[in-house]
Amino acid sequence: MLQSRLIAVSSFILAASLSAPAYGVNPARPGTINYVEGQASIAGQALDAKAIGTAELQPGQSLDTQSGKAEILLTPGAFLRLGDNSSLTMLSPSLTDTEVRLEKGRAMVEVAELYPENNLVIMQRAGIVRIVKTGLYEFDADHSLVRVYEGEAVVPQGNRDVTVKDKHELTLGGSQNAEKFNEEQSQDDLYRWSSLRSSYTAEANVDRAQNYSLGGWAGAGWDWDPYFDCYTFIPGDGVFYSAFGWGFYSPFFVGWAPFGFYGHFDHHFGPDWHHWGGAENEHYAAHIEHGSYHGAGGFGHSGLYNGGHGASHSMMAHGGAEHIGGEHFGGGGHFGGGGFHGGGGGGGGHR
Repeated sequence: MLQSRLIAVSSFILAASLSAPAYGVNPARPGTINYVEGQASIAGQALDAKAIGTAELQPGQSLDTQSGKAEILLTPGAFLRLGDNSSLTMLSPSLTDTEVRLEKGRAMVEVAELYPENNLVIMQRAGIVRIVKTGLYEFDADHSLVRVYEGEAVVPQGNRDVTVKDKHELTLGGSQNAEKFNEEQSQDDLYRWSSLRSSYTAEANVDRAQNYSLGGWAGAGWDWDPYFDCYTFIPGDGVFYSAFGWGFYSPFFVGWAPFGFYGHFDHHFGPDWHHWGGAENEHYAAHIEHGSYHGAGGFGHSGLYNGGHGASHSMMAHGGAEHIGGEHFGGGGHFGGGGFHGGGGGGGGHR
């Protein structure tokens, strides 16, 4: 009896320490700078590695890039990645009303989870775009364009709303109908950089979710990972897949993550994520048969977390778990393209 009480107390202390904010890192809110690479600034003040997790866009402030890129957090599970020679202004950083305006250049928004209460809006001079589903979105202010790789967005055009769905694009203030685009031809430098950033934050998710497997995590939110030196998204329950195919695991489901994620080991997955996992991965196959996760809700009859609002990638695809190619080189950190990634001390911060 005494031993079990000691274990319970130790688990509580561990959970409390893990949920404490990291030293020198602010609680994550919409507008928090999560990564910078190359030349980027806020209100004329240059951003460097020290800005990661500490700098934050306030209402009316602008984030500008020259030869560089930046990643900022929006609502929990939503990342905005600003391309080279671009400018973004924060209009409203509220969790229930998150609005930014792309002044020039390009940005991509990856949404792994979205609640009905979230009002996620990306404005351009030519129009307003409201993101209504999980997925991957591209915005081009110079050409007044919104492009939906996966998901769904609503755009007021004239006297009606135009819905833009998977693999369709729309010129703001122009055509009243969305048109198809060639997804493969559109995968340029910003797309590939966003995919790489998605893989890093997904690996950080597994790294942090393991620490909360004994308890101490309640609800979806951002959590600071000192190993990857960035905030990652941790769902309240289940598994959410990004449009790039990377999984974000809750502490209750992290045991199903690919083995290569554990312990910061080097790994390489094949480029065709439709054929990764399932029958080709015994770890997943041992746990997943017919169930799939489709967003927040409850446990359904299929045997896996099922039902509710929202829709991320299904946990099953043609009989297997979905994933995407990528590489991670273990060690003290990551350095890519002149940017800052890795290292950094401190514990975890949970908001």
